[in-house]
Amino acid sequence: MLGLLSTLLVSSILTFSSPVNYPVSLAGNFGEPRPNHFHGGIDVRTGQVEGKPIFSVADGYVSRVTVGLYGFGNAVYVRHPGGITTVYCHLKKFTPQLEAIVRKWQYQNQDYFADVRLRPTDYPVSRGQLIAVSGNSGASKAPHLHLEFRDTRTWSFLDPLQYLKDYVTDTTKPIAHSFMAYPMKGQGLFCGSSRKQSYGFSSLNLTRKFTAWGKVGFGIWANDYMEGSYGILGVRHTTLTVDGKIVFESDVDSIPDHCNRMVNSWGDYEHYCRTHVWYMKSFVEPGNTLPVLRTSQGSNGYVDFNEERDYHFVYTITDVFGNSRQYTFIVRGQRQDIPAVDSRNFMNTLRYDRMNCFQCPGLSLTVSQGLLPDDIELSPKMGVDDGGLSNEWCFYRQSYPLFGWAKLSLRLKKAVPDPSKLYIVSHYGVDRYMGGTYKDGWVTGRIRELGASYEIAYDDEPPVISGYSASSKTIRFYAYDKKSGLKSIRGFVDGRFVLFEYNEKAHVYTCTLSETPLRKTGRQRVLKLVLTDNRNNVKVFKAQFIY
Repeated sequence: MLGLLSTLLVSSILTFSSPVNYPVSLAGNFGEPRPNHFHGGIDVRTGQVEGKPIFSVADGYVSRVTVGLYGFGNAVYVRHPGGITTVYCHLKKFTPQLEAIVRKWQYQNQDYFADVRLRPTDYPVSRGQLIAVSGNSGASKAPHLHLEFRDTRTWSFLDPLQYLKDYVTDTTKPIAHSFMAYPMKGQGLFCGSSRKQSYGFSSLNLTRKFTAWGKVGFGIWANDYMEGSYGILGVRHTTLTVDGKIVFESDVDSIPDHCNRMVNSWGDYEHYCRTHVWYMKSFVEPGNTLPVLRTSQGSNGYVDFNEERDYHFVYTITDVFGNSRQYTFIVRGQRQDIPAVDSRNFMNTLRYDRMNCFQCPGLSLTVSQGLLPDDIELSPKMGVDDGGLSNEWCFYRQSYPLFGWAKLSLRLKKAVPDPSKLYIVSHYGVDRYMGGTYKDGWVTGRIRELGASYEIAYDDEPPVISGYSASSKTIRFYAYDKKSGLKSIRGFVDGRFVLFEYNEKAHVYTCTLSETPLRKTGRQRVLKLVLTDNRNNVKVFKAQFIY
């Protein structure tokens, strides 16, 4: 509803144009489910190359320019009248005027990673005005333009195709591959089983009659497609009707920013982790407050098979252009005994609707209300390392992301020279720095994953510099930190700050000397690099070069 109202409001004020000067082809659309987030915009192809001109899609002004933040790489934010802000990401370069503004900010703040805020009069733009060229910066796997539409007031994600339909051709219908049945534990069966199970759509109208009794939820694996594009896209609109009545409906027109991680609850996250296939549930877990999901009153989307008769199911999937398909099947209500479930260990149960505090000797985990999709029974495991600074804890048998940050406190087992160097580390594939503060023998940090293992770590080692080289044109080096990770890098020549740009793909820092305030004199210069990690360990590197 928010996205629809925004569309009506803005369309009466603004005229939108394409962000590129060639036919638009998409590699990704809005709302595609991904681990821990929805895809927040559209990915516009740039022919696998960088340097394509990028234009503002409407009148407005550049309100913000960022470098190296949020995985966006180089990004430009344009605020438009009517309450919309567009965000252009993974750029290679800005216009010379914007480059100058950013460079000034970087030198004033002595930081490559920039977040520059502009006033309405600083950089006004018109529809179709050049603002940047495309690139591959940030968390981008190939050159493209990631374009987002945001509600300026709430910062909710909006579907860009609601505003750019005129520039995208799509007559291809979405396709559903299969459905999944989810019997409610202790209250339902499907085809004689209390386990979830999937069935392929071999045709639009399945002739097999399935059986069920009690309460059963359903989900669907479906994708959208576009002609001229080999991308696998997300489905905009899904409806499930049973006997002609709507049981569940989703319309991914907008996503509130704080609801982004609820994608793991709407999608079958456990199944995705095993198969990389997203089944989107046609029922809503009680802690999931995504406003794009709607169910029949009082059912949460579950179908109650309480009569011995045929129940007629129709799935309808539709894209933003109105292309649609329907899939039908019949489920026969068949009375049968439903096995009881094992009683829950309430000592280890976290409730979705209240504040939870799970405690053991040497451990305190606080999970606030609103962080869980449903009640969950923890399966805590403690690892003891006689040489470790704390016991190692894991809370669940598999990956289980939370909607937000929980508080974890671990007790220190032995004294250390400097408690300010303590932090919590997460072990899950790779080691991750989770921060932390020390007080009265405990280290407290924040976590968002129950399936990882956590322990106290200590970092009193400075960062490392390697691969240093200097010429009359550039200075290059690699830098890393073995434990808590790099926090900042600053370079000085003869005591004067110079900017080092960071290449995320090559993990290299480069200073182009001709782009610094230094004048070329041909004399010997002194370079000083100051590297600081997240526990404030400092590495100072000095070298001489000719410039």
